[in-house]
Amino acid sequence: MTETHKDREATATPEGTAETEDVFGVTDELVSAVEEALEAGWPAEVGKLVSELHAADKADLVESLGHDERSRLVDILGSGFDPEVLPHLDAAVREEVLDQLGPERLARLLSALDSDDAVDVFEDLETAFQHRILAALPLAYRHVLQESLTFPEDSAGRLMQREMVVIPSAWTLGETIDYMRAADDLPDDFYDLYVVDPKHHPIGKIPLSRVLRTRRPVRLTEIMETDLKAMPVTLDQEEVAHMFRQYGLVSAPVVDDSGRLAGVITVDDVVHIIEEEAEEDALKLAGLAETDLYSAMLDTARARFPWLLVNLATAILASIVIGLFAGTIEQIVALAVLMPIVASMGGNAGTQTVTVAVRAIAMKDLTESTTRRFISKELFVGAANGVLFAVLAGGIAWLWFGSPKIAAVIAAAMIVNMIVAGVCGTLIPLALERAKIDPAIASSVFLTTVTDVVGFFAFLGLAAVFLL
Repeated sequence: MTETHKDREATATPEGTAETEDVFGVTDELVSAVEEALEAGWPAEVGKLVSELHAADKADLVESLGHDERSRLVDILGSGFDPEVLPHLDAAVREEVLDQLGPERLARLLSALDSDDAVDVFEDLETAFQHRILAALPLAYRHVLQESLTFPEDSAGRLMQREMVVIPSAWTLGETIDYMRAADDLPDDFYDLYVVDPKHHPIGKIPLSRVLRTRRPVRLTEIMETDLKAMPVTLDQEEVAHMFRQYGLVSAPVVDDSGRLAGVITVDDVVHIIEEEAEEDALKLAGLAETDLYSAMLDTARARFPWLLVNLATAILASIVIGLFAGTIEQIVALAVLMPIVASMGGNAGTQTVTVAVRAIAMKDLTESTTRRFISKELFVGAANGVLFAVLAGGIAWLWFGSPKIAAVIAAAMIVNMIVAGVCGTLIPLALERAKIDPAIASSVFLTTVTDVVGFFAFLGLAAVFLL
């Protein structure tokens, strides 16, 4: 007997994850089954396998397929292609799918999406393709997309959705309920009702939970919340995410330059922002602008080249420092064996501090007072770890080469470099932030240079003074 979905749920155990992995998401077995059906040319079987999947899982499936299988899948789905899949696709894969869909078909799919998702898909298209799509869209929807592109990239104006429930302040709750029951253009999902004055300025909001608990004759102004946390259309999406996290928001209004209600941002959008910003910072720490999992090989190589070029320059600088002490190294070969230890430990310690500092800056956790405490703490941590690892490295060097002087030199250099790594790991991101330079992408470049140069110079310099 074939095991059903319910059977798997019934046999799932808290201790294991194997059953959960079979129930949720796209499994390897499903991908293989779709590939076999595509290869055999069974469109009905493909449709059956895909039809019950959530839009996000369909996107994962599309990304899991190769180029040819992906193209065949899009052709088979035809007019049944789920528009909700598009916002979930990786940018590189989405561009490939959109090219295959064509402007007229894509225009129909965009019209079925919420405005914020439609803008997310539309803004990444080439200008010529955008014009072709706009020509195929209804006039009202065309205006929404065109206006959204006038707002700064990664701003609240790009992020907001226009579908929302807006109620005049003069209404009672009963009038509001009657309106919502009769209206056929309400959003599929919403959490709050927004109350506006005659000039369309938001003056309050009412959670749906309060609507359910309140009697019909009550006026909206008596039960609305007036602490709105309204966001201007130009507010950066990082600030939007910070406000949602800081105040525990479920939704928030967006206002234009005149203070009129322009749209609403909901918590599901903010989850995507947090994920995007975290991914962006992680990639920038490695010198990458965006993920290249689905990019072409040449594009990936071209994108990584600048970062590797910067690393080459910093490596040459460190080598120049080593060259200054070439005579010392020639006389004491043990130094060549031990000096990478000092630089490596300093680099790793500094990277830990930089990671904490960049996250604190992104989360706005560093105020003037907390910054001083943070620097002092990292200075102490660097010194403490420096002493501990100085003892360890010195002991290893003594046992290895039988020289207490070499052990003392590497121990002293370790302390110096660990302290420098801790201090620079905090000061470099803070200085870059003050200079309006993204600390996520630039900190590691400067830190690696400092820890390598200081590590080699301290170790070889001390060796030149005390061992020769």
